[in-house]
Amino acid sequence: MPSADVPAPVTSPSGDSGDPRVADVRARLDAAYQASATAPEKAAAKLAQQGKLYVRDRIALLLDEGSFVEDGRYANSTTPGLPADGVVTGRGAIDDRPVVVIANDPTVKAGSWGSRTVEKIVRATEIALREELPVFWLVDSAGARITDQVEMFPGRRGAGRIFHNQVALSGKVPQICCLFGPSAAGGAYIPSFCDLIIMVEGNASMYLGSPRMAEMVVGEKVSLEDMGGARMHCTVSGVGDLLAQDDAEAIELAKLYFSYVPVNWQSPLPTYHPEQPAEPLTSASVPERESQPFDVHDVIEGLVDEDSFFEIKPLFAPELVIGFGRMAGSTVGIVANNSAVKGGVLFTDSADKAARFIWLCDAYSIPVIYLADVPGFMIGSEVERGGIIRHGAKMVSAVSSATVPQFCVVVRKAYGAGLYAMGGPGFGPDATIALPTARIAVMGPEAAVNAVYANKIAEVEAAEGAGARDAFVAARRAEYLEDVDLERLAADLVIDQVVEADQLRDELLLRLRYAANRDRHFATKRRGIPPV
Repeated sequence: MPSADVPAPVTSPSGDSGDPRVADVRARLDAAYQASATAPEKAAAKLAQQGKLYVRDRIALLLDEGSFVEDGRYANSTTPGLPADGVVTGRGAIDDRPVVVIANDPTVKAGSWGSRTVEKIVRATEIALREELPVFWLVDSAGARITDQVEMFPGRRGAGRIFHNQVALSGKVPQICCLFGPSAAGGAYIPSFCDLIIMVEGNASMYLGSPRMAEMVVGEKVSLEDMGGARMHCTVSGVGDLLAQDDAEAIELAKLYFSYVPVNWQSPLPTYHPEQPAEPLTSASVPERESQPFDVHDVIEGLVDEDSFFEIKPLFAPELVIGFGRMAGSTVGIVANNSAVKGGVLFTDSADKAARFIWLCDAYSIPVIYLADVPGFMIGSEVERGGIIRHGAKMVSAVSSATVPQFCVVVRKAYGAGLYAMGGPGFGPDATIALPTARIAVMGPEAAVNAVYANKIAEVEAAEGAGARDAFVAARRAEYLEDVDLERLAADLVIDQVVEADQLRDELLLRLRYAANRDRHFATKRRGIPPV
């Protein structure tokens, strides 16, 4: 297993005429250096049992060989058993792009924080702010050391400063978290402020209070996995974005994600050699009957370069698909309804999922393509109690305020506020493009006819029978469909272009090129007040 690149330890020169005091300093520094070079035997055995890598091996996998420059390696070296005070910090490069790395060492008091741990992390985030460098957080920490709480918790350079700096970094530089073990108590907020959280299944966890604390305080008996495990957070809470099977996969996913985003908000997006889609779209790619569900991943794969789609939160709210892809080698963001899951209806979780992704794309100048096939937002007492209006407004707010190029592609249905949430014409997209299968309306024809004519339908049935009722409903349905006919919508300039599926990629590529220099101003004010 490779080790992180580090400078050679301080060593004594040859000869016996040196100053004994200097020799003593050299010896002590060498001992301190070696103390954090490898995991102690007992700790290494525990790491192996857990399937974990040593902190310096994690860094070596992440960074380009020979690029790592470490800061604060001798932190707390005068205290036995606290090499580097349990955290490794410094600068390095990934594919020749500079980054800051902050990595907990779980072999040092379970990666817990002391006063110098916090100071090292604060300094690293200050470097990131000053130099506008991305931050990779390699988290594996049991939280604060209670014995150091006065020194590391409440002050101006205490742990709170870490979170303050993370908020300042948000949208300025990418923050990517690989969670290899616990992230406990207040430390759990470090991942939550990151753009991407990758959790190693079976080892990673996040929680504000441990299961033991929950039992003591609220009387709840729960396992660590159920309370804050990786799979729970990636499927239920939505705090986690991606599940990894081991440390190496987590690091590989982090590097892959980084290949889609810029170094900072002012830098250009990385570009790659253009590729054709693995399976081009055809007229058969989208079922013509809107009631027939299909997997929207097939449409996404037909739009983006081969093997370039990087899905985010695939296990959370899967009725909405989000992620990065490349089109002709350049990064785009995709927001797509998936009718194969819950009919593609928008729920509170899917609205949250979309809103944060749109904010992320807007922060880093990544164009957004919406693939709309949505019957609207979910209705019913359960979702109303869950704040569906507030969460839906959050998504609409994100769509409205984004200033990157945005394209609304109406794949099939776009009904009600679902059209708005998917970047419809009223939200100033660079273009609204429709496939021939598209329909735009306040609601579907069956629901609309029932809403308007429910009493009349009942009267016809009572007076003339079921046959007359069906004929009446069919006539009203035909009238409704004529009213929302796609050609009429195009004639009335609701739709900018109607294309066949096999023309959609080329259409978008042309429009992306022309929209690249669009004005990025939204509104003059101190800030918006999003409905969170």
